[in-house]
Amino acid sequence: MRVTVLLMAILVTIPIMAQENFPLWKPSEKLPELSAIPTIDDIKFSVIKPFEFDKDGYRFLHGVALIWHKYKLYASFGHNKNGENTVTEEANYRVSEDGGKTWGPLKNIGGGGKVAVSHGEFLSYKGQLWAFHGEYDGIMENLRMRAYLLDENTDTWVDKGIVAKDNFWPLTTPEKMDNGNWIISGFQVNEIGSGNNPPAVAISSGDDFTDWNVVVIPIETKNVWGESSILIDGPNIINIARWGEEAIALASKSADYGQTWSKVSPSNLPMSTSKPYSGRLSSGEYYLIGATYEGVKKSRKTLTIALSQPGELLFSKIFVIRHADFPEGIGESHPNAALAYPHAVEHEGKLYIGYSNNGGKVGRPEGEGRELWNNNSAEMAIIPIDQLTQP
Repeated sequence: MRVTVLLMAILVTIPIMAQENFPLWKPSEKLPELSAIPTIDDIKFSVIKPFEFDKDGYRFLHGVALIWHKYKLYASFGHNKNGENTVTEEANYRVSEDGGKTWGPLKNIGGGGKVAVSHGEFLSYKGQLWAFHGEYDGIMENLRMRAYLLDENTDTWVDKGIVAKDNFWPLTTPEKMDNGNWIISGFQVNEIGSGNNPPAVAISSGDDFTDWNVVVIPIETKNVWGESSILIDGPNIINIARWGEEAIALASKSADYGQTWSKVSPSNLPMSTSKPYSGRLSSGEYYLIGATYEGVKKSRKTLTIALSQPGELLFSKIFVIRHADFPEGIGESHPNAALAYPHAVEHEGKLYIGYSNNGGKVGRPEGEGRELWNNNSAEMAIIPIDQLTQP
């Protein structure tokens, strides 16, 4: 009888243990509601690309990526004069030579013809500037990653060809791991609207940026639009992904430099249904940019940054970067503005954060279907690192 009772107790406990959420937020710290989160005091803003349909005809803008290269700040994004993620998509960019105060003319990396090239990622390495972009046919069909290398003598981008397949879309700056390989986090786009779009990573072989191996992270969770980012601690990597259906961050872990992964599972951190961006500050704290707070639901009206203690892989404090209604700042301000798809790069004691802003859809042209999706401007916040590392 004792054995039977003990066995029943074990069987009852197993599913409870299996239902525990992946820890991203430190359990000993109370997750704050939005009203309790402080706003960063010393912060500056820049408009990378205003929404100017009447001047340039562009509707869609999304996926800002930032990089510093030879004392210049580069900002790229997906751009389209027609609907979002249609075949006329282009990868465009601007360059600032004064830290984001002013921006040069709009330039093109690729796309805009019979094949779409959308937003992607930069890598500045050994004096060269690379760009890795999502490319597809039709409406996000046969997705792959194409690489470009900037010829700084002619100020043109040299096409280096398709460097990853398997429907992979890159969403984070390549990071070099301790084993000498580089890793890019992103996701695999299988079927639009299917929910079968898992997070994925692409891994290089050393410094060869022309051939990346795609590793798809296993999922059982339903309705996933797995745009993802990563936290790296030696061979241990945590992938943080957008769910799509629920306003909760999904998470998975690798202990072998991204070669194999645990199954994606819901975490204990609420997060808006938008692409997250994460990384590690030079001072040792990990960060996650998006919208993370108690009761967030699917709102994109506030952009936040969550931080860990130095060396910890659990977030324990949050700051507000900005709210949708922001009349005291530059850029678009509206109570219903959507602030989304962040990206970040650290440089000389400051964290530069790019993001999209739809301005509450005010001043946007008429259209239908995809033409109305993400008619955004591109903006940037500049935060001194010491503002983030204070107690």
